[in-house]
Amino acid sequence: MTVTARPLVTAQYAPNAETTMYTAPASTRTIIDKCTVTNGTAGAVTIAIKLVPNAGSAGASNQVISKSLAAGEAYTCPEVVGHVLESGGVVSVLAGAASSIVIRMSGREVT
Repeated sequence: MTVTARPLVTAQYAPNAETTMYTAPASTRTIIDKCTVTNGTAGAVTIAIKLVPNAGSAGASNQVISKSLAAGEAYTCPEVVGHVLESGGVVSVLAGAASSIVIRMSGREVT
């Protein structure tokens, strides 16, 4: 067994359309260790993160967080930390506005 710590989502703006930001590679389980979202705007903006199983689709049944971030707020997403994605599972993200919330996620891939 090999464990590789790595960024799962490099720091970037969360899109304002439902988007897959990370997919667990074939024959790999991924453990999410840290997820930070930061609102750099002057107003509140929502963020939703979904953990979708292989061959699934992003929806309410796999949403683990939906939060409104105040202007300038940073949040460490404890709802996401510790979750495991099986091979082919994805992290899907949706922000309430474009170019508003920066997301960064790191974890371990186990093969």
